[in-house]
Amino acid sequence: MGFLRDKLKQKLEEVTAGVGGLLNQDNNDNTAANYQYPQAGDDEVPETSYPHQYGANRFGSFAPESSGDVKWHVDGASYFWAVSIALEQAKESIYILDWWLSPELYLRRPPAKNEQYRLDRMLRNAAERGVKVHIIVYKEVEQALTLNSQHTRKALEGLHKNIQVFRHPDHIPRGRDVLADLRSKVQMGTFSLAKLPQDTLTALYGTKDDVTLFWAHHEKLCVVDRKLAFMGGLDMCFGRWDTNSHPIADAHPSNLNDIIFPGQDYNNARVYDFEDVSNWEQNKLDRTKNSRMGWSDISISLQGHIVDSLVDHFIDRWAFIWNEKYKEKDPGKYALISANAPQQEQPRDRGYGESRDRGYGDNPPYPDFGEFETPFHLRQHARRFLGDTDDEDHDDRRRSSERPRHSMKVQVVRSCSQWSGGHDTERSIANAYIEIISNAKHFIYIENQFFITATSPAHKPVENMIGKAIVDRIIRAHRAGEKFVIFVMMPAVPAFAGDLQSDGALGTRAIMEFQYFSINRGGNSIIECLLKEGIENPADYIRFYNLRNYDRINTSAAMAQAAKDAGVSYEGARKDYDDMFERAIDDDRNQYEGSRDPYERNRGGYEGGRSYEGERGYGGYEGGRGGYEGGRGGYERGYDDHRPERGYGDRYEGGRGDDLYGRRQSGYGGGHRDENYRPGSRPDSRYEGSQGGRQHSQYERYQEAASKITDSTWDTISSCYMLNGPDLHSVPWNGSPESEIDAFVCEELYVHSKVLIADDRVVICGSANLNDRSQMGDHDSEIAVIIQDKNRVHSFMNGSPYRASAFGSSLRRYLFRKHLGLIPHQRWDAANNNWTPVNQHSVNEYDWGSPADQLVEDPLSDDFLALWYKTAKANTKIFRKVFHAVPDDTVRTWEDYDKFFSEKFVLPGTEAKLAEEGYKKGKVDYGHVVKDEFPGGVEEVKEWLGRIRGTLVEMPLNFLIDVDDLAKEGLSFNNLTNKLYT
Repeated sequence: MGFLRDKLKQKLEEVTAGVGGLLNQDNNDNTAANYQYPQAGDDEVPETSYPHQYGANRFGSFAPESSGDVKWHVDGASYFWAVSIALEQAKESIYILDWWLSPELYLRRPPAKNEQYRLDRMLRNAAERGVKVHIIVYKEVEQALTLNSQHTRKALEGLHKNIQVFRHPDHIPRGRDVLADLRSKVQMGTFSLAKLPQDTLTALYGTKDDVTLFWAHHEKLCVVDRKLAFMGGLDMCFGRWDTNSHPIADAHPSNLNDIIFPGQDYNNARVYDFEDVSNWEQNKLDRTKNSRMGWSDISISLQGHIVDSLVDHFIDRWAFIWNEKYKEKDPGKYALISANAPQQEQPRDRGYGESRDRGYGDNPPYPDFGEFETPFHLRQHARRFLGDTDDEDHDDRRRSSERPRHSMKVQVVRSCSQWSGGHDTERSIANAYIEIISNAKHFIYIENQFFITATSPAHKPVENMIGKAIVDRIIRAHRAGEKFVIFVMMPAVPAFAGDLQSDGALGTRAIMEFQYFSINRGGNSIIECLLKEGIENPADYIRFYNLRNYDRINTSAAMAQAAKDAGVSYEGARKDYDDMFERAIDDDRNQYEGSRDPYERNRGGYEGGRSYEGERGYGGYEGGRGGYEGGRGGYERGYDDHRPERGYGDRYEGGRGDDLYGRRQSGYGGGHRDENYRPGSRPDSRYEGSQGGRQHSQYERYQEAASKITDSTWDTISSCYMLNGPDLHSVPWNGSPESEIDAFVCEELYVHSKVLIADDRVVICGSANLNDRSQMGDHDSEIAVIIQDKNRVHSFMNGSPYRASAFGSSLRRYLFRKHLGLIPHQRWDAANNNWTPVNQHSVNEYDWGSPADQLVEDPLSDDFLALWYKTAKANTKIFRKVFHAVPDDTVRTWEDYDKFFSEKFVLPGTEAKLAEEGYKKGKVDYGHVVKDEFPGGVEEVKEWLGRIRGTLVEMPLNFLIDVDDLAKEGLSFNNLTNKLYT
């Protein structure tokens, strides 16, 4: 092991030496906007205490501490696969809470091979087995959001009588004059709430008990048979499914059946937002020109007594909405859900400490790990990591030889109030955040969609005091000489405007301003408070990061040739492909409507519904063995000040055979078509629906022509920045160099997670953002869990031996490795044990002790911090050079913005005539390479992009910092608008 550590240290030194040129260009000012990033000190962290009390239950939660098993699922591919297994095996009940639910969401990909795993089909099949399906979704303000919850209700209730859907709250507008004004001025999805007068805004959202209903039901929860639960950041809706590699290209000129993101699920809201989602197959985004936006998220599955608390929460929510709305509106159609568990379930057990004090005197937010009774022995996965996976029973034998695992300590917390649940305001999520931050001993990792918080009561209009807890904890660390680091991961742009200067981006800029006021501007921000306390370099203690990635759209010569031979465009054929799936499920709804009792049909079924001939009895999960394929390694290359140069060390070895990245695989990574494809075949003929007699559709004609063309071009190159990824220069392209440089695209990788990890021992995971809307309790409704795994792993913290929790440590290490490009490329169909729910494989598989794992094992080591900081900085500079990505630190004014961005690109929403004028001036489409800046052509572009590792970039804290009012000069937000954006 000592030899391995020496090799890793040598590799890190090579990385550091290679990137030095790029990383020594920083300004040395110590202002809040320009602070530097030196490494922290090495002092030991003392023990802390837990002084506060909130009432009977810890953090003031409605739920006591409980127990169970929890399993993490990073990104949508693994999470939705696990959900599909649970739905397929449901026997009695399915409970779902979602902000947005898309009936047409495919839980497994590609759709052409997984028609039975579309959400509406899975729920209908469950209902036909006698399963009772209860769903609660947020009822949106239609002028503000395009969720179309009415479509969700009608589409699902139209499938079977056992499916029932509640929408809440009812936004009852007030005032005839105001409504008339809205109808004349407001267009769906295009107006800015920030521009509306206060009376108009209040009338639009409606009120209840003198509370304006700005707020949303934001929970994401699925409970199956009251035994197995899923929750976290992922709604079951469009735009959320993604792999760990986050491909943002999805054009497949050799075979349309390889499409991964059908219809509006291929989404980039920075170009076109979702629109008319009831016609989900209609997508204005041209995937031959525009990338999608990747989606980074975290969810979990749970079993054990903790599920009782989640069931209680759902039944309580259902009863509240039934009494308030449906009891009188639809008498007899809906009923309350019995609180009694099915007979075969075990009696209710609240788990931890029924007789223990719920206050903090004897019950800290997470236990001293000296209480652990039995260590969780590290499973050595070196053979897997080095590619030795011949023993299929390896994991099962190893698992069975381990000493018994302990159940985890888990507690449900929530944000709830009178409007959302009929209860006094509960803000136990905020309480948990504050206490866990205050009592963290070594580090905190926050990954969240928003970061809006206050450092004092003067920090108006923001009210949540998580920022104060951060400031206070850092001040304590500084005064004590402790090494303490907070990492914050958040989106580069918190909402979805493509052109941040446009009027339509007013709301986005308002959110950005609130976030910067929380971080480093406005007088009361975290960094300004730290500077006032004499901390010369706050970056010793807290840093902020974003995610960004690139890809290459397969618009090679094969696409043009197939289109020419078929007499139809690729996009025309692709749209016809999507239409087929829509017609199939429409037929299904129609079939069910025709079979219902006339009385039932008149009481709220799917209007004009249609139906399909669903298939039942299909097999369950047959996944792979999991683990990580590939070889050993370190980073590949170094960086130069102006041009990248090869050679800061060997690349990771192994794992680059044709089976992983070559054209022998269908879909992503190669142009090879499905072995079973025959000209004229359709996606999954079991679900043809109304496809009879359409052999000469655009889809069929294109497929016929494409089947005769050989194309070696890969459909995505997202593997290139992941572990063991191929050299970008080696990836084939069938076309001219000019067409290839035009095919490269870039976009922010949208961070949607809602997770906090402290000290590798405690985890908060749920639906709550870090802002007032989620944290204050009387705003959005939210749900989360506090997870403390009693099973320990031997680790290191700041260079010293350390006992970490298996759950928290493995999740944190996996996330860090993903962001650094230290996990292998993930195919969309390469399911392993981490893609199964916790009731099938209760422990996440993780390659403890592998070379890549050791790089991230100690989050406070100088070696790791250097790797993290330098990778983020190098990636940032490359994206700046190649794509002019914004936000960016060099853009400090709107004049800078025009020169750096607006003058380079034809921006989303530009009129056709103006766009054509822009192309003549040398502009390129948003997100593409400004090729005039690369005299070396596509090879020069590859030289730069080939050095990107992972998706980690720095957050640009100087972006538009010299603009007095980032939202809009002279605009005065009213108090109601402030509440919407904070």
